[in-house]
Amino acid sequence: MTTGGGGLARLAVRRLSLSDFRCYERLRLEADPRPVVLTGPNGAGKTNLLEALSFLVPGRGMRRASLGDVARHGSEPGAPWAVAAVLDGGTEIGTGRETGQERRSVRLDGQPAKPGDLGQRISALWLTPAMDRLFTEGAGGRRRFLDRMVLGVAPGHAAQASAYEHAMRERTRLLKAARDGSGRPDPSWLAALEDGMARHGVAVAVARLNTATRLDAACRQGIGPFPAARLTVVGEVEGWLAEGADPAEAEDRLRGALRGARPRDEAAGGATLGPHRSDLVVRHAAKDLAVGQCSTGEQKAVLVAMVLAQARVQSVTTGRAPLLLLDEVVAHLDHIRRAALFDELCALTVQSWMTGTDELLFDGFGPRAQFFRVANACVHPGNRD
Repeated sequence: MTTGGGGLARLAVRRLSLSDFRCYERLRLEADPRPVVLTGPNGAGKTNLLEALSFLVPGRGMRRASLGDVARHGSEPGAPWAVAAVLDGGTEIGTGRETGQERRSVRLDGQPAKPGDLGQRISALWLTPAMDRLFTEGAGGRRRFLDRMVLGVAPGHAAQASAYEHAMRERTRLLKAARDGSGRPDPSWLAALEDGMARHGVAVAVARLNTATRLDAACRQGIGPFPAARLTVVGEVEGWLAEGADPAEAEDRLRGALRGARPRDEAAGGATLGPHRSDLVVRHAAKDLAVGQCSTGEQKAVLVAMVLAQARVQSVTTGRAPLLLLDEVVAHLDHIRRAALFDELCALTVQSWMTGTDELLFDGFGPRAQFFRVANACVHPGNRD
């Protein structure tokens, strides 16, 4: 990682190596800090490269795949795979699955590390075609989208979210046992789990609200021809905080609400309140309309604007820009917005990786980007290189 103008750290992958990952048996790709454009026919392996890059950060990658799903096609169950990268500045990251292991291993500069440690070295934002439905489908996808943005400015968010979900699962297990007639749970144990849900859940909600507030301010300004947008997070805990409750007060309220909801949650088979049910609400500012009610092109433009705004917010907040992984990003964008996107990506201190089937749609980059052709799990420099 190097430092650009104004002290901002530039994050770029200079070398990407894959072993037995998806369609790739072996791959070594050298790149420079310019935007990377990967073109080729459908099924060639372009998206697999972006997914490999997404495994360099904490989490399950941009497809939320299991460790077995990303092993090379035709591999035996439990087969190993590996993704490695050398970042600008020389940092080495390696991750993958060892033979028969159900947890992915991580190495930083040759030393064993935990997946959560990756957030201290590298972050990434991504857009995929599946996210084109982000504003019209369930709240779960929007929560994951927001949490990915939170991780960029607060790497500890992943640990808080994981601890909350663990306590919630254990509470649900106890309540289900009671519903199934296996015995009444120990009230003190339930209270301890609800205390964990309250502490970690409020921390999750605070981080989401803080990130959404920064992002809302950035999105309200708009970026070139991309629509300005307004963002809010809605949910019980977020509502208490927005009304003026401090985190300690919100924790007390959540503990009490969970205790009172035990009979209802037992019948429902899970917690019916908490930040796991919150939602990110986005409105088209100029039209004062929920983005889900806008055209497909406008929805895509708002998504792009949010990612660009988050890259700016993250750069200012942390002094470190994220990788941008943009799968089929120019789909549904007209030529004016394509040109604006390319200009913005070049202006940001980020390395972006983009895919598409038609190289001509990326002509607006000219020599400002590096081009690669992908075909049959092989990658070659494009005509412009």
